[in-house]
Amino acid sequence: MTDDTGLTNGHCGPVPEALQTLAEYLEQSLDKATSIVMMRHSDGVCTVYLGDPSGQREDLRQIASIDVSLINGMLESTRSGANQMTIGGQEYRFVRSFSAVGDTAAIVFSTD
Repeated sequence: MTDDTGLTNGHCGPVPEALQTLAEYLEQSLDKATSIVMMRHSDGVCTVYLGDPSGQREDLRQIASIDVSLINGMLESTRSGANQMTIGGQEYRFVRSFSAVGDTAAIVFSTD
């Protein structure tokens, strides 16, 4: 955690690691004008991609592998559908949805 006071939805306090990580991925998705796609391929690890979840799996660009506990923190701190929150002093608007890429379930964060 960091001591940054810009937590979600106007609450002050330290920013959880899960939201710091989500903010980093949101910035990357904004830079690339694409979505964040997270898929769990093993019990404890989730793979993070940038790309269009409705396109071909081969077109997704892998950017990270993170512990499932971070994903769980992201899911607990956000809701399905439209989200608006401040993380570390930066305002973010995004949509969290669920999809399937091929035969694998995926969590999708879209900023458009």
